[in-house]
Amino acid sequence: MTERFTLERFPLHLGLGARAVPEPEFTGMEWYAAYAERHAGDGSEGRLVSLYSFGESWTSWEMHPAGDEAVICVAGEMTLIQERPDGARRIPLRAGEYAINPRGTWHTADVTGRATALFITAGLGTEHRLR
Repeated sequence: MTERFTLERFPLHLGLGARAVPEPEFTGMEWYAAYAERHAGDGSEGRLVSLYSFGESWTSWEMHPAGDEAVICVAGEMTLIQERPDGARRIPLRAGEYAINPRGTWHTADVTGRATALFITAGLGTEHRLR
């Protein structure tokens, strides 16, 4: 019998050797430090797959030094904001569209109404700062 998980509550780790590892329930920002400890052996090749629904714009920025992040809008609309060397870039996304946050790029998002996005992240070393 296969176990089932809800991606919004239990993110998924894709690791070395094509492993797929269900993660413990997401509990908040402190969860990320424990994630990094659990999967440090996968280095920058590990990927965190998570799904979040938003009812308001993000209150922080984040940056992934270990690799690129794919952001796939699966419902609603959101605007991804990236701090790039040539200035801020705003990328509007509708359901079915995606954008890539390049390695080391600070990013945040504006949301009007509700939006849900799937994230595939090189999660090792992720940093956050207030917006």
